[in-house]
Amino acid sequence: MTPAEIRGVLARHGLRASQSLGQNFLADERLAEKLAAAAGVSPADTVLEIGCGLGVLTRALAARARLVIGLEVDAGLVRAVRAEGLLPDSVRLLHADALEADLRGLLAAEPAPRRVVANLPYVVSSPLLRRLLDLRDLLAGWSVMLQKEVAVRLLAAPGSRDYSSLGVLHQLTVRVERVLDVNPRCFWPVPQVTSTFLRIEPLAASPDAAQLAEVERLARAGFAHRRKTVLNSLREALPEAGGPGELEALLAAAGIEAGARAEAVPPEGWLALAEAAREAARGAA
Repeated sequence: MTPAEIRGVLARHGLRASQSLGQNFLADERLAEKLAAAAGVSPADTVLEIGCGLGVLTRALAARARLVIGLEVDAGLVRAVRAEGLLPDSVRLLHADALEADLRGLLAAEPAPRRVVANLPYVVSSPLLRRLLDLRDLLAGWSVMLQKEVAVRLLAAPGSRDYSSLGVLHQLTVRVERVLDVNPRCFWPVPQVTSTFLRIEPLAASPDAAQLAEVERLARAGFAHRRKTVLNSLREALPEAGGPGELEALLAAAGIEAGARAEAVPPEGWLALAEAAREAARGAA
């Protein structure tokens, strides 16, 4: 589908690309085929696609998968795609917001292997990435198109300025592989940023949901004040360690120097701190 064809479909249905929804439609069918292959989609797969748009990537996924369940938040696009007959019968298109939909229920109702493929707008990329981590027990993997700056955050090593709490969570639970950067001219309207396509696969062993939630709580608190030491950043996040020297003792138990800043703490350090905090809370109960 070319930019002219995209404009034509939108015009016939009284639609326009929405900036608030971050709509930049993929306009390169050969690239769509390349992305579907890079996502590892095979004939046995159930694929959940978040953000179908006008179906360029959806059709490439459907050519490889057993079933594609497509979620699209824009009701106008859903009507247009259905009216134009843009999707094959192996696609189940749903009008739904991926931030609110029962993704676990949708996936669990279909046989494995299951994958997610998504072209994520910047404004919702972080919460959706976090949701996908909680679905890793159901998924063989997921592949996402992100603004390049967000992808860099997931891949950043401890000690770098791009290292973040979201990167900590990903490095503890999944393997993230950069597949390729995508030129803005592959989309219409042409965005002002470069996109990166990532392939993500769950690790064989990772923290459970409760552990990951505790890591998230502590890491967010730590990274919220990058110029502060971990000791000072975590005083409010760990009120149970309010006594003199107690927080210092928890940090020491996790192998973290009290004078370190959040970006210097490796993912395993945050996990060790979460475990130390949980043990301290049990002891105080």
